[in-house]
Amino acid sequence: MPTPSKSIDWSACAAKLAAELPPVRLHPAVRTLMEGKSKVRGPWAVAFSGGADSLALLLLLWANYPERRTKLVALHFNHRLRGKAARSDELFCRAVCRSLQITFVAGRWQRAPRQASEAQAREERFQFFAREMRARRAVALWLGQQQDDVAETLLMRLARGSGSAGLAAPRPVQRVAGRIHLRPLLTLKKVELAAKLRQAGAAWCEDATNGQDDHLRNRIRRQVIPAWRRAAQDRDVLAGAALARELIEEDDDALEAWVDRIDPVLPDHTLDLVRLAGSPRAVWRRALHRWLRAQPKAGELSRQGFASLLAAVETSRSGRHSLGVAGFAVIRRDRLRFESTRGRTSHSPRK
Repeated sequence: MPTPSKSIDWSACAAKLAAELPPVRLHPAVRTLMEGKSKVRGPWAVAFSGGADSLALLLLLWANYPERRTKLVALHFNHRLRGKAARSDELFCRAVCRSLQITFVAGRWQRAPRQASEAQAREERFQFFAREMRARRAVALWLGQQQDDVAETLLMRLARGSGSAGLAAPRPVQRVAGRIHLRPLLTLKKVELAAKLRQAGAAWCEDATNGQDDHLRNRIRRQVIPAWRRAAQDRDVLAGAALARELIEEDDDALEAWVDRIDPVLPDHTLDLVRLAGSPRAVWRRALHRWLRAQPKAGELSRQGFASLLAAVETSRSGRHSLGVAGFAVIRRDRLRFESTRGRTSHSPRK
């Protein structure tokens, strides 16, 4: 694998890469958004680790959108879990951005645990992204996931029993808390991105921990997917997983639209069970999830607890179900409402 070099002409690399991977090769949902009348305005934040995927993304954005170059902000998060290697990655990213005259911002995990989980690292990284985007009034965050990531995420979430909302990840266009996450590389495989980068004369950073089996994603990448490919023989499992993700996203969006039309969560934060009558179980499930999200004092329900509440809601069976120390879910007169442990609904006015 190439070693990062200070002698690389990064503007030339970007031009060569863009010639090999023109916008038509990128995900159509992202292209549609960028080519429409409501183009994403303001600064563009780019998650830039220095790896092949994020490097390819940064170079393509720089080459394909020259009018946006002065508004590109590369965000690099140093997890401080790999010692000198992590510092070297940060220096490499800084050098690339300096060459391309792209604003570069680095963040560091100040209290990184020795054995951080992938979820913990991701949470810290995205908190950093959110802080910097707020500070710079950036709405769009560009992320470099590609088809290999789709297959890995799909298998990871199947293992934990995710529904369609989870299995539709990572989405090419995702709206999160007033921001928009864009993943234009979901139509491309990692091996192709690496090959095109080499042809363009680029080098990138390699995370040595990717070759270890400490995390589930690494085990899936190194053990499961190769076995899956061998078992599938002449089938392109990565393309198949990417297509399945697209179809699951369509189904998930359709179910969300169905619940939107029914609009069962009322202004007083109760759930109208009459409006849901006759709907498929998937619609009831989503409506109940929405109702729970509207209850700020409700605790986290276990899967068993949620299944029990869902069964009661579907039959409109009167009763009380614990939602943690703060209160109960109460079904009465075809309505589901939150009742605090003090005997007052969470949204009732105090007397």
